[in-house]
Amino acid sequence: MTAPSEAPIVLRARRWADVGAGEVRSPAAIVVEGNRITAVNPAETPAGATEIDLGDVTLLPGLMDMELNFLIGGPETPTGLPLPMHGVQDDPAYRSIRATLNARTTLLAGFTTVRNLGLMVKTGGYLLDVAVQRAIDQGWVDGPRIIPAGHAVTPYGGHLDPTVFQRLAPGIMPLSIGEGIANGVGEVRACVRYQLRHGAKVIKVSASGGVMSHSTGPGSQQYSDEELAAIADEAHRAGVRVAAHAVGDRAVRACVRAGIDCVEHGFLAGEETLALMAEHGTFLVSTTYLTDAMDVGRAAPELRKKAAEVFPRARSMLPKAIAAGVRIACGTDAPAVPHGDNAKELAALVSRGMTPMQALRAATVTSAELVELDHELGRLEEGFLADIIAVPGDPSRDITVTQDVRFVMKDGRVHKNT
Repeated sequence: MTAPSEAPIVLRARRWADVGAGEVRSPAAIVVEGNRITAVNPAETPAGATEIDLGDVTLLPGLMDMELNFLIGGPETPTGLPLPMHGVQDDPAYRSIRATLNARTTLLAGFTTVRNLGLMVKTGGYLLDVAVQRAIDQGWVDGPRIIPAGHAVTPYGGHLDPTVFQRLAPGIMPLSIGEGIANGVGEVRACVRYQLRHGAKVIKVSASGGVMSHSTGPGSQQYSDEELAAIADEAHRAGVRVAAHAVGDRAVRACVRAGIDCVEHGFLAGEETLALMAEHGTFLVSTTYLTDAMDVGRAAPELRKKAAEVFPRARSMLPKAIAAGVRIACGTDAPAVPHGDNAKELAALVSRGMTPMQALRAATVTSAELVELDHELGRLEEGFLADIIAVPGDPSRDITVTQDVRFVMKDGRVHKNT
């Protein structure tokens, strides 16, 4: 990483993506001063500016991943499931160091903003993703801008209850609302307040069963309508949005009606529910690539069976969501997809019916809208933060070039230039 230059920087390239207009334009000359873009293709560039000529590449806004978890997975972890027993084997300090490695890998892959959606491990109540966010913001380690969720709010036996993931006997790993376990309206309100008090910037809730856990069926609704409404109310009064893990149609519909802002996965959502999402403006983070690429060969037989039933239906859901006009943001659920392979989600979105520019929009403009930073992220425009990456070729013709990131600037700092 290089320190931000006191002199203006001019980035030159053959092309740049005007994602808002849906066009790739040529040539590119982007002026950066401090951590902001101050001009795009000006008639004159500032005197004394540092010129960086990147050649035959396309400049893009920094990409965004709206669902991942830096605290698990990583270079020593085999791809796929079952996950190692991080909840009982890794202490919080080790887990935080793991997260810094995953954060750097993700940044160098061109993803400059992410949502870290909910720990599912025992931490003694510490919000480790908040700590990693602070370390990155203070420049101690390299990583993307993190919107942290702290602990996911989940009921006993819910999909994100770590004792369910790791099939632990009763009493082996007691958990509290400080670690996300909450039942009933009073407890879920207290749990949301705990996460907010200690620095969460988004609330994650486990609203349905999941595919890769030993909880209830993936289509089942795990929190009542009243509990979901209480979670949304508590977060919204604090000005914070809510993301819900919801696979089943009934659970997705309940989340929309409760006022939850974003549905993660939505694999079994039907056409009427998708229409309701579009009507309410509910975002969908479809985690599409994992349904193609997740290695479930080492998972328990019952989990493999669920994946065989759910993943094909998920693949057919997304084209319907696109046609319905649902607001689709980019998310991978890494490490279900390995950290650093995040851009493969864009290719999966294209394979389901998006154009390459629509997929880029999902990973920039729409994701920025989801995290309410669309006034300064997601576009290469004057006044926006200088999150800029470069890829070879023309991503409006071949979206897979986003998997070969040659240059990464975040907040005006150059982190990669190959």
